[in-house]
Amino acid sequence: MRAIDLPKIDGHCHVLDPRHFPYAPDVAYRPQGQEIGTTDYFVHVMKAYGVEHALLVGPNSGYGNDNRCLPDALARHPQRFKRVAVVPAHTTLAELKALQDQGVVGIAFNPALHGLAYYADIDGLLAHLAALGMWAQFQVTGDQLPELLPRVQNLPLRLMIDHCGRPVLADGPDAPGVRALLGLAEGGRTLLKLSGFAKFSQTGFPFADCRAHVRRLLQVFGAEQCIWASDWPYLRADYRLD
Repeated sequence: MRAIDLPKIDGHCHVLDPRHFPYAPDVAYRPQGQEIGTTDYFVHVMKAYGVEHALLVGPNSGYGNDNRCLPDALARHPQRFKRVAVVPAHTTLAELKALQDQGVVGIAFNPALHGLAYYADIDGLLAHLAALGMWAQFQVTGDQLPELLPRVQNLPLRLMIDHCGRPVLADGPDAPGVRALLGLAEGGRTLLKLSGFAKFSQTGFPFADCRAHVRRLLQVFGAEQCIWASDWPYLRADYRLD
């Protein structure tokens, strides 16, 4: 049987619907054109590719801390979706528990977009996530991960790393960020998303330059700690992806 015919779960995707849920006024980036993907559109895409369930990630682009669009998707398709939200650093334990009760399984942090200084005050939030057994999902790039690790390694925290750690491939397979990422394979509490090749490929589709890095991650982490994800609808991609 072909992989395309097997049932699938998409571990990282977004819905963006500025017509019904206008973007926040203070966001740094406002997706347009092919980057927009509504819930109804995505459900059709899922059916076409045999994707039964998906983890919707709140995009820092467009919505930031505004989480109205994703709860609408979960309310309309409660059996298809779970979600990862974006919240302020001062979010309380009780507020996180309420989100958890609504189908939120984790909180997304995006140093690749905002920089590490933006997240200087999240230690309390990370402790709350650990207490609730929720996921802390990080999108880092280059060598950001080594600086971040001391803040998460001393907590009983469940970690998800987005988009293969978004290495700078030109820095080689022994770059500090890559070494730090491989070190997270030990202990079994970190899941790695094999996705987002368009975010770190230097050659573009079909991403031949990413293959050695991806194969190494799969070998070190093992299939049990890796998640396939589409990253639909490909925010900031400068060419069409389907």
